[in-house]
Amino acid sequence: MSLLTHLLSCLFGLGSWVSINGLWVELPLIVPQIPEGWFLPSYLSVLIQMANVGPLFVTLMHRFKPGVLNEAAVVYVIIALGTVASFLLGFLWKETLVVAGAPRSVALLVLTFFLATVDCTSSVTFLPFMMRLQPQYLTSYFIGEGVSGLLPALVALIQGVGVVHCVNATQSTNRTSNATSELQAQYQPANFSAEEFFFFLSAMMLVCLAAFILLNYHPSVARENPNSRYTNGVKQKAQRGRKWAEQKPMMEPYGQKKPRSSFGSGSYSWLQVSYIFVVLGWANALTNVVLPSVQSYSCLPYGNNAYHLSASLAAVANPLACFIAMFLPIRSLVLMGVLTVCGSAVGAFIMSMAVLSPCPLLVHDSAGAVIIVLSWVLFVLTLSYVKVMIGLILRDEGHSALVCCGAVVQLGSLLGAATMFPLVSVFGFFSSGDPCNTRCP
Repeated sequence: MSLLTHLLSCLFGLGSWVSINGLWVELPLIVPQIPEGWFLPSYLSVLIQMANVGPLFVTLMHRFKPGVLNEAAVVYVIIALGTVASFLLGFLWKETLVVAGAPRSVALLVLTFFLATVDCTSSVTFLPFMMRLQPQYLTSYFIGEGVSGLLPALVALIQGVGVVHCVNATQSTNRTSNATSELQAQYQPANFSAEEFFFFLSAMMLVCLAAFILLNYHPSVARENPNSRYTNGVKQKAQRGRKWAEQKPMMEPYGQKKPRSSFGSGSYSWLQVSYIFVVLGWANALTNVVLPSVQSYSCLPYGNNAYHLSASLAAVANPLACFIAMFLPIRSLVLMGVLTVCGSAVGAFIMSMAVLSPCPLLVHDSAGAVIIVLSWVLFVLTLSYVKVMIGLILRDEGHSALVCCGAVVQLGSLLGAATMFPLVSVFGFFSSGDPCNTRCP
C-alpha cells in the first residue's frame, strides 16, 4: 500500500462535505448580521434537501443511460463549483436584496444551494470513483469524509465562534428602585472574520481538486492500479462479464456456489441487500439530520462547555471510527445489526434529553454533562463505524453498488430532514435551554 495514495484518498474525501459543514459551524457568527436571523438554519435544511436534485440526476443517468455520464468530468465540475461558490461567499454573504418588500440574503442562499448541490452530488460520484483504487483506500476516503466535519469545527473553535460569556444584567421589577439581577448570554467577538473562514473553505476545495488530479495522473497511483483508467465503471463491468463468459465451462462444476441474487457479485440475497440499505439509510438519517438538529436542545441545558465539547468530540469520533475500520475491516451483518441497535439506543437517550429540555435529567449535576458528552461520542462512533462497514461491503459488490450507496445516503438524510424540520421549525416541539440561566425544580 502506498502512503501517498492513502493521503490523497483522505484529502479527496475531505472535499465531500467540508463546505456545508463549515457553513453550519459558522452560523453563530453569520446569523446576527443577516435579516433572516435564526430562521437561517431552517432555510439551509430546505436548500440542502432541494440540492438532492444533483444526486438524483446522476443516479438516474447511471440507471437508464449507463456509460453516457463521464464520472471524472462530473467530479471536476462539482469540485470547481464548490471552490468558486465558497470563494464568492467570502465577498457576498452579507449582501441583501429587497424581495417582496423585505431585505433578503439572496446571494447567501443561492450560493448555499450550489454548495449543497456539490456536497450532495459527491455522495454518488466520489464513492464510485474510489472503485478505481484498491479496496483498502476506501477507508482512507471515509477518514477524509469524517475530517470534513472535524476540520471546520476546529478552525471555528480557533476563530472563537459561539463563545458565550455570562454577564450580569439588571431588570426593573416595578416602578420603584427594586431590581433583580440575572445573567445574560453575550457572544464574544471572533478572532478572525467570516470572510476569511469562507476563503479557508475555498482553499480546502482546491486541496481536494489537487488530490483528485493526482489520483488520476500520479505515476505511483497508476502503477498500483494499472487497469483503473475508466470513467464510469461500464468498461470494468463489460470486461468482467467478458472474462466470465470466456472462462465459464459448458457444465457447472459440482458444488459450485450459485449467485444468491443479481445484485453485484451475487454474494448477498435480496433480503440481505435490503437489510444493508435499510441500515445505511437509517444510520445516515440519524447521524446527518435527526440528532444534529436537536444537539443544542440536548446539550445547552448542561452548559455552554458541554455543548462545545459534545460538538467537538463527536466530530473527532467520526474519523476515529474510520481509522479503527482501517485495522478492523469487519463485514459481519450480525455485528452491523448489533452496533446499529446500540447506536440507535444511545441516540434515543439523546433525543429524550432534547425532549426534556430545558430541564433534562441531572441538569444541575456535573455527571449529567459528562453523560451527555459521552453519549454523543458513543453515538457518532458506533454509527460511523456501521457506515464504513457498509461502504466496504458495497465496494466489494462493484461500481453500481457504490452509486446505490450514495443514493441511499442522500435518501436517508432527506427522510430525516422531512421528519425533523416540521418538529423543530414549524411546531416548535423542542425548547432551548439558556446556557446562563437554567431554572429547573
